[in-house]
Amino acid sequence: MAERIIVTGINGFVGKHLARELANNGLEVVGVSREETVHDEISGIVHEYHSVDMTREWPAIMGDAVIHLAGLAAVGSSFDAPQDYLNLNSAMLTNMAEYYLAQDKKPRIISVSSGAIYDPNQPLPITEESAIGYTSPYAVSKVLNELQCKYYRNRGLECVVARPFNHIGPGQLPGFLVPDVIDQLKRGDEIKVGNITTRRDYTDVRDIARAYRLLATTPELHFDTYNACSGKSVQGESIVELVKNASGKPHATVTVDQSKIRPTDIANIYGSAERLKQDTGWQPEIVLEQTIADAVNDQN
Repeated sequence: MAERIIVTGINGFVGKHLARELANNGLEVVGVSREETVHDEISGIVHEYHSVDMTREWPAIMGDAVIHLAGLAAVGSSFDAPQDYLNLNSAMLTNMAEYYLAQDKKPRIISVSSGAIYDPNQPLPITEESAIGYTSPYAVSKVLNELQCKYYRNRGLECVVARPFNHIGPGQLPGFLVPDVIDQLKRGDEIKVGNITTRRDYTDVRDIARAYRLLATTPELHFDTYNACSGKSVQGESIVELVKNASGKPHATVTVDQSKIRPTDIANIYGSAERLKQDTGWQPEIVLEQTIADAVNDQN
């Protein structure tokens, strides 16, 4: 079982939850991020912290596994800066992998990709063998990362790809549906949204963090790619209603802002995590209503 886990992007939304998940399970946490210091929320549980621009270099650190979260991650923003997503997301993985190629001890690398890379126009649920699509610059950057992982597997690194679908919960930053709706409700009784008739596969971020821990620490994995998802889709309208109710504003009005609609928005997608469940025993545990309530309470 891995004992010392390196987490990139540890100061981010998922990173802080992952740090807690690892520490709560007796694992030594090493954080890597661009900020000068580790976030106050997790400073007491991170054993070691390295401040570095991973697009330029990788710090001289060793561990039993690396969970690579760092990168540009907002689908919507990727349309405005497509080349940045390609350049920066690929550079980080290259610098990390090249460093470990030169070391005698090579950690297992969990490279976090996305369920957003799949072609939505195919039978559901989506499995790891389903067809890949290219619906955003963000998705293209993640496909590029996966191709890099294939290359480095051929060079002798154990690179495992995790493909999480939408994950939500306390601490999520603006730019995503749930925190954006919560923020608007804190300021008034009107919500402006994009296309909320679409359906997505939502999982609590804490369940996703547990999936990453299991992928990093399970002694033997039989595949190199794993979906992490709930196995069902929920309409955006339902998410908004849950946020309204949890915020104590069930009668708030909802209007569509055309500028928030993405050019390649898909109607419905959900995945299968059977492979992950079979190899690690993982399954989601936190129900959607609890996830939304915790997210609302976290911002109030």
